[in-house]
Amino acid sequence: MCKDNPDELIAVRKDSPLIIGKGEGENFIASDIPAVLKHTRDIYLLDDDEIAVITKDNVTIYDEDGKQVGKQILKVNWDAAGAEKGGYEHFMLKEIHEQPRAIRDTLRGRLDVEKHEVKLDDITITKEDLDKINKIYIVACGTAYYAGNVGKNVIEKYARIPVEVDIASEFRYRNPIIDEHTLLISISQSGETADTLAAMRLAKGQGARVLAVTNVVGSTVSREASDVLYTWAGPEIAVASTKAYSTQVVSMYLIALLFGKLTGNLSDEHFEEVAKGLMDIDKNVENVLAKEEEIKKIAYDHFKVHDVFFLGRGLDYFLSLEGSLKMKEISYVHSEAYQAGELKHGPIALVEEGTLIIAICTQDALFEKMLSNIKEVVARGAYIVGFAKEHNTNIEKEANKVMYIDNVIDDLTVVPTVVYLQTLAYYLAVARNCDVDKPRNLAKSVTVE
Repeated sequence: MCKDNPDELIAVRKDSPLIIGKGEGENFIASDIPAVLKHTRDIYLLDDDEIAVITKDNVTIYDEDGKQVGKQILKVNWDAAGAEKGGYEHFMLKEIHEQPRAIRDTLRGRLDVEKHEVKLDDITITKEDLDKINKIYIVACGTAYYAGNVGKNVIEKYARIPVEVDIASEFRYRNPIIDEHTLLISISQSGETADTLAAMRLAKGQGARVLAVTNVVGSTVSREASDVLYTWAGPEIAVASTKAYSTQVVSMYLIALLFGKLTGNLSDEHFEEVAKGLMDIDKNVENVLAKEEEIKKIAYDHFKVHDVFFLGRGLDYFLSLEGSLKMKEISYVHSEAYQAGELKHGPIALVEEGTLIIAICTQDALFEKMLSNIKEVVARGAYIVGFAKEHNTNIEKEANKVMYIDNVIDDLTVVPTVVYLQTLAYYLAVARNCDVDKPRNLAKSVTVE
């Protein structure tokens, strides 16, 4: 701003996101679309080093060489009400309850169970392309990283391609082995995560193909990737991610099914089993939400706890990491997730009388082993809250409290079960009078390294 030009604003994008809202007789700048939705749905998305000259009636955009840029306006098609609480006490609770709808939107038109087809219009990878890929990296940060771990599990299982998951902030600094036979999958809710973008650019610079999974159309991640899968979660306002995580996981299932069919390593029978389960997963989530009062009571019974440990095996361990993150980031309770099989390699030393342990036991193939691990911590005085499929009632012999999910296949238990963990963290935070939507020291999008 300059006092000699009082009706003019100069805006430059450098690394951090910047959008311009085009109004009638007024224009706006902001870092994210929801900030301006009360005023306009016409948005300019600036790229790095672009300069905008803004008055109340005009927006002119230049590149770093001073040449005018012809920008297309993005028409935002979701309602401003999507960025408001809609009667819920907090955005986070609203977004937890929006997950069935978000999952349906992410799946809509993309999965044909009868024809055994996955239709991902913005992914153009062919069988020939995939045959040349000998390594897949998944890079992400925070919650998206935990979704990526689920992706690794199912992509390797269905497509039989080696997958490595990396924290984006670490990826660049370990000199990863990348070439034209590498596919990098980046996951970012905002599509503006600085470390994830840097990892993408490194991979592209060394010849890799990049596939982005993001929630924001027109975000930097989506523009710089060769292929894009949008999660269609809708606006997520609360800092702690909920529906973004569940739709990212669903997106990883879609990618895994696509790759499994392209490589020929996924049979029609297995495809149909997973696809049918996916098409019903929103109902499984609704059944979990119907038990909200039960999980609320568990939270209020234990809100004075100082330490919580999450235990799981296989996919349940990856889910434990996400559940632990939710608890620590919004309730400020110290929590850790451990592979249950590692208990006697150190962590069991932390268990004492009254220690709260969240035992996730949704994998039929590993259920008996988990029961054995639960017995070990019960013998040291732990209080167990268990999560299991409804047919595995034997867990009641060991756990103090059990919450059940529907009898979905092992590969898909992550989605309904995470809703329990999100709700538990939410009500624990409410009971402790925490600022649920804006936890201390955190921001929604991490746009700096």
